[in-house]
Amino acid sequence: MAEKMPYSTTTRDVNVQVRPVFLEDQSNPDEDHFVWAYQIKIMNQSEKTVQLKRRHWQITDARGQTEVVDGEGVIGEQPVLEPGASFEYTSGAPLKTSNGFMVGHYQMESSQGEVFEVDVPAFSLDSPYDLMIHH
Repeated sequence: MAEKMPYSTTTRDVNVQVRPVFLEDQSNPDEDHFVWAYQIKIMNQSEKTVQLKRRHWQITDARGQTEVVDGEGVIGEQPVLEPGASFEYTSGAPLKTSNGFMVGHYQMESSQGEVFEVDVPAFSLDSPYDLMIHH
Protein backbone atom coordinates (compact mmCIF):
# COMPACT_ATOMS: atom_id res chain seq x y z
CA MET A 1 0.00 0.00 0.00
CA ALA A 2 1.47 3.34 -1.01
CA GLU A 3 2.08 5.84 1.75
CA LYS A 4 -0.22 8.79 1.24
CA MET A 5 1.54 12.10 1.12
CA PRO A 6 0.74 14.14 4.18
CA TYR A 7 -1.53 17.14 4.02
CA SER A 8 0.61 20.23 4.53
CA THR A 9 0.20 23.95 5.04
CA THR A 10 2.44 26.76 6.27
CA THR A 11 1.37 29.85 8.22
CA ARG A 12 3.95 32.47 9.18
CA ASP A 13 6.81 30.02 8.62
CA VAL A 14 5.27 27.33 10.82
CA ASN A 15 4.56 24.21 8.76
CA VAL A 16 1.94 21.68 9.81
CA GLN A 17 1.73 18.23 8.20
CA VAL A 18 -1.02 15.69 8.86
CA ARG A 19 -1.18 12.02 7.94
CA PRO A 20 -4.50 10.34 8.81
CA VAL A 21 -4.66 6.54 9.22
CA PHE A 22 -7.86 4.48 9.46
CA LEU A 23 -7.76 2.12 12.46
CA GLU A 24 -9.49 -1.02 11.28
CA ASP A 25 -8.93 -2.87 14.55
CA GLN A 26 -10.58 -0.16 16.67
CA SER A 27 -13.52 0.37 14.33
CA ASN A 28 -16.82 -1.49 14.31
CA PRO A 29 -18.75 -0.66 11.12
CA ASP A 30 -21.77 -2.70 12.21
CA GLU A 31 -22.20 -0.32 15.12
CA ASP A 32 -21.38 2.83 13.14
CA HIS A 33 -18.10 3.27 14.98
CA PHE A 34 -15.10 4.33 12.88
CA VAL A 35 -11.77 5.43 14.33
CA TRP A 36 -8.80 7.20 12.79
CA ALA A 37 -5.39 8.15 14.09
CA TYR A 38 -3.74 11.25 12.74
CA GLN A 39 -0.03 11.91 12.92
CA ILE A 40 0.91 15.57 13.08
CA LYS A 41 4.29 17.17 12.57
CA ILE A 42 4.75 20.86 13.38
CA MET A 43 7.94 22.47 12.08
CA ASN A 44 9.10 25.91 13.11
CA GLN A 45 10.77 27.34 10.01
CA SER A 46 10.79 30.87 11.42
CA GLU A 47 13.51 32.81 13.20
CA LYS A 48 11.49 32.99 16.42
CA THR A 49 10.88 30.51 19.21
CA VAL A 50 7.17 29.70 19.43
CA GLN A 51 5.01 27.78 21.87
CA LEU A 52 1.84 25.91 21.01
CA LYS A 53 -0.73 27.11 23.55
CA ARG A 54 -4.14 25.90 22.33
CA ARG A 55 -5.79 23.76 19.67
CA HIS A 56 -9.08 24.19 17.85
CA TRP A 57 -10.63 21.41 15.74
CA GLN A 58 -13.77 21.08 13.67
CA ILE A 59 -14.57 17.43 13.02
CA THR A 60 -17.33 16.86 10.46
CA ASP A 61 -18.87 13.48 9.65
CA ALA A 62 -20.48 12.32 6.41
CA ARG A 63 -23.89 13.52 7.63
CA GLY A 64 -22.57 17.04 8.09
CA GLN A 65 -22.60 16.84 11.89
CA THR A 66 -19.76 19.00 13.18
CA GLU A 67 -18.08 18.69 16.54
CA VAL A 68 -15.87 21.53 17.74
CA VAL A 69 -12.98 20.71 20.05
CA ASP A 70 -11.08 23.45 21.87
CA GLY A 71 -8.40 22.83 24.42
CA GLU A 72 -5.03 23.66 25.84
CA GLY A 73 -2.00 22.30 24.04
CA VAL A 74 -1.88 18.92 22.33
CA ILE A 75 -1.73 15.50 24.04
CA GLY A 76 -1.34 17.30 27.35
CA GLU A 77 1.68 19.29 26.24
CA GLN A 78 2.38 22.85 25.17
CA PRO A 79 5.55 22.24 23.19
CA VAL A 80 8.11 25.00 22.72
CA LEU A 81 9.69 25.02 19.26
CA GLU A 82 13.02 26.73 18.77
CA PRO A 83 13.80 27.93 15.23
CA GLY A 84 14.28 24.86 13.05
CA ALA A 85 12.76 22.48 15.61
CA SER A 86 9.79 20.21 15.08
CA PHE A 87 7.26 18.42 17.28
CA GLU A 88 5.37 15.28 16.34
CA TYR A 89 2.42 13.62 17.98
CA THR A 90 -0.39 11.21 17.20
CA SER A 91 -3.99 11.58 18.28
CA GLY A 92 -7.28 10.02 17.29
CA ALA A 93 -10.79 10.80 16.15
CA PRO A 94 -13.89 8.59 16.23
CA LEU A 95 -16.83 9.14 13.88
CA LYS A 96 -20.26 7.58 13.51
CA THR A 97 -19.87 7.57 9.72
CA SER A 98 -17.37 5.84 7.45
CA ASN A 99 -15.79 9.10 6.39
CA GLY A 100 -15.49 12.72 7.35
CA PHE A 101 -12.95 15.48 7.58
CA MET A 102 -11.14 17.65 10.08
CA VAL A 103 -9.74 21.14 9.97
CA GLY A 104 -8.41 23.41 12.65
CA HIS A 105 -5.72 25.69 13.93
CA TYR A 106 -3.22 26.04 16.72
CA GLN A 107 -2.80 29.15 18.81
CA MET A 108 0.88 29.94 19.05
CA GLU A 109 2.75 32.45 21.15
CA SER A 110 6.14 33.77 20.14
CA SER A 111 8.91 34.33 22.65
CA GLN A 112 8.10 38.05 22.27
CA GLY A 113 4.58 37.37 23.57
CA GLU A 114 2.83 37.76 20.23
CA VAL A 115 -0.16 35.43 19.85
CA PHE A 116 -1.09 34.15 16.39
CA GLU A 117 -2.91 31.28 14.75
CA VAL A 118 -1.34 28.57 12.62
CA ASP A 119 -3.65 26.70 10.28
CA VAL A 120 -3.94 22.94 10.27
CA PRO A 121 -4.76 21.79 6.72
CA ALA A 122 -8.20 20.27 6.19
CA PHE A 123 -7.75 16.53 5.89
CA SER A 124 -10.17 13.78 5.04
CA LEU A 125 -10.88 10.75 7.15
CA ASP A 126 -11.46 7.95 4.67
CA SER A 127 -12.17 4.32 5.32
CA PRO A 128 -12.48 1.31 3.01
CA TYR A 129 -16.17 1.18 3.87
CA ASP A 130 -16.81 4.18 1.62
CA LEU A 131 -16.23 1.95 -1.36
CA MET A 132 -18.78 -0.66 -0.39
CA ILE A 133 -22.13 -0.52 -2.10
CA HIS A 134 -25.01 -1.35 0.22
CA HIS A 135 -27.69 -3.50 -1.44
